Amino acid sequence: MVGALLVLLAVILVLVLLRDGARDDVPDPVRAIDYSESLEFYRAEAEFPLLAPPSLPDGWKATSVSFKPARPQTWHLGVLTDEGRYIGLEQSRDTESTMVAEHVDPGATDTDPVTIAGERWNAYRDEGGDYALARRSGGITTLVVGTATEDELVAYVDSLR
Repeated sequence: MVGALLVLLAVILVLVLLRDGARDDVPDPVRAIDYSESLEFYRAEAEFPLLAPPSLPDGWKATSVSFKPARPQTWHLGVLTDEGRYIGLEQSRDTESTMVAEHVDPGATDTDPVTIAGERWNAYRDEGGDYALARRSGGITTLVVGTATEDELVAYVDSLR
């Protein structure tokens, strides 16, 4: 009788494991957010023009947004591509070198600059595989950094408004 009970428990365990393994309704662990409302509110509070894409490509999702109203004001928008690669947009009155050290790596190396929409963006790489584009204009540094491909980062920068 004990043997039959053990066999029955084993069959139930196998069925439960098979059912859980076959589920395709597993929730995405990263929650997407709508940054547009926050962006409009923060733009009214900011001392400089906050940049963001008007929309994201299909499959991309915004995952984090923040604005620090105290001086120095900072703006952040975090995005994941459809392949799960990260892109972070940072803006501040901090110098470009300070922002690169903080958001990329203190040891990031300069690479060839990139021209996007007629504007020169400095490019950086770190040993961990991050690629970054940075531009200082009107006392504001804009930095776009991430694990996305160079083409994705360039297209993202080109979409900023």
